[in-house]
Amino acid sequence: MLAGVVWAITLLSLTWLAFLFGMATLWGLAAGVPLGGILLRYALIVATAGASLTALAFAPGVRQLAAESRLLLLGVIACPLPTVLAITTWFRTG
Repeated sequence: MLAGVVWAITLLSLTWLAFLFGMATLWGLAAGVPLGGILLRYALIVATAGASLTALAFAPGVRQLAAESRLLLLGVIACPLPTVLAITTWFRTG
């Protein structure tokens, strides 16, 4: 149950950040601003974070945990950064 709440907060935060990034990208493209380097940097950050969580999920010590404990551990590790970024951008964008 707790793992579901943690992952729901994480996914909600990531959804907000993806929407905000998509809107900024759309406005940048409409204004004619080159966005290749920025898009690549954020794509690499997301890919690295996903690969790190996947590697941790398959680590021998974590694989021996029960499924609920494993999801809770991974959720607690994944939750803080997107949540803080989402809250910060929410207040800064109005």
